[in-house]
Amino acid sequence: MKKYIKLIICILGFAPAAFSQNYANDKFPDGSVISNWFKDYTKLQLKDLGKQYVITENGVGKDSTIVQTAKIQAVIDKASKQGGGVIVIPKGVFLSGALFFKPKTTLYVAEGGVLKGSDNIADYPITPSRMEGQNLDYYAALVNAYGVDNFSISGKGTINGNGKKYWAAFWERRKENPKCTNLEVSRPRLVFIWNSNDVQLQDVKLINSGFWTNHFYKCNNVKMLDLYIFSPHIEFKAPSTDAIDVDICTNFLVKGCYMSVNDDAIALKGGKGPYADQDKNNGPNTNIIIEDCNFGFCHSALTNGSEAIHNRNIIMRNCKIDGASRLLWLKMRPDTPQRYEYIRVEDIKGSAKNCLAVFAWKQFFDLKGRPDVPLSYGDNVTLKNIDLKCETFYGVENDPNVRLSNFTFENLNIEATKTAIDKSLINGVTFKNVYLNKELVQ
Repeated sequence: MKKYIKLIICILGFAPAAFSQNYANDKFPDGSVISNWFKDYTKLQLKDLGKQYVITENGVGKDSTIVQTAKIQAVIDKASKQGGGVIVIPKGVFLSGALFFKPKTTLYVAEGGVLKGSDNIADYPITPSRMEGQNLDYYAALVNAYGVDNFSISGKGTINGNGKKYWAAFWERRKENPKCTNLEVSRPRLVFIWNSNDVQLQDVKLINSGFWTNHFYKCNNVKMLDLYIFSPHIEFKAPSTDAIDVDICTNFLVKGCYMSVNDDAIALKGGKGPYADQDKNNGPNTNIIIEDCNFGFCHSALTNGSEAIHNRNIIMRNCKIDGASRLLWLKMRPDTPQRYEYIRVEDIKGSAKNCLAVFAWKQFFDLKGRPDVPLSYGDNVTLKNIDLKCETFYGVENDPNVRLSNFTFENLNIEATKTAIDKSLINGVTFKNVYLNKELVQ
């Protein structure tokens, strides 16, 4: 696996944070100040994480063929009872089902160490959870943290979801019923963090998740630094393995990460349904920065939706795109009121099938008896300093239930097959120094 990952990195030229720009004096798109928290990239050190609980020194065997969930959980529980500490996965492969971290405990996966998920769904108990914009009971993830402030995952090892069996089950179900939903096939996520503040994930490899790879719900102050996030899209396609799902979070930094998955790379979520904006379990994502990242294959590098009600102050910058289906995607559900505003995508190079995509997302929608279709809005969206090869530059749909306003395209060099631009679809659209197939857009 280590050689395989190194080969991928070599081929794709992945070098975390290798092309950082100077954004010292910038602000969020709405003009508010970006706090110094976003500019502190300090890495956690193992020696500073408290007492170390190496699992093999606390009753966990070295046999990689045995599921040892109970024994590993016992180490976590022991650390918690003794005042906290860091659970260390040493060199070797350790097979486990769902693990639940407790307050004052963290996870460290040493280089050469692998925490590998069981491929038996019975090893993941059904717990209170959040999936696809709704609160429900669902299978736990491999790594779970509920209300664990200062939780972290660090080290240069690997968390491997071992998802092949789950992927096969999903595609088999799709053959039986092409309209089956994601939740019809029992699959665990890799990491799920709920209602936790001051969280940091760094350096680890997060691969082969059975379902979404990283899911954060109602979290504040989250940093994801120099991560390698991967699931396959050829031979064995890993369905719905989103790299990072941000679900009602404030202050969220993704920096220096490599992401290649068989779904959206970063998806901003927050709720769905005709009255989603009135449900206390739903809410906005605010102050999100994605910078210095590399994107391989994915359905979209940055997606708003498909279960979201309000995203504000979203920045994606200084990133390289290689193989994404879309650079920026605004998914507009016909059954959900949405507002995507103050979004800026800048300093981007690479290739994607679509540069901007704005259209209705009608999969599995349900108005639930609401007589009218709720309106949705996209406002104050900027694409700036972009050098991109794509099939479609301006993928904006004419939708009577969507109101788009104040879009700015500035300093763009675009090569595209489909070049049509209908400015009437956006109220207040500005083009500044935009070249489409070497011709200036007037």
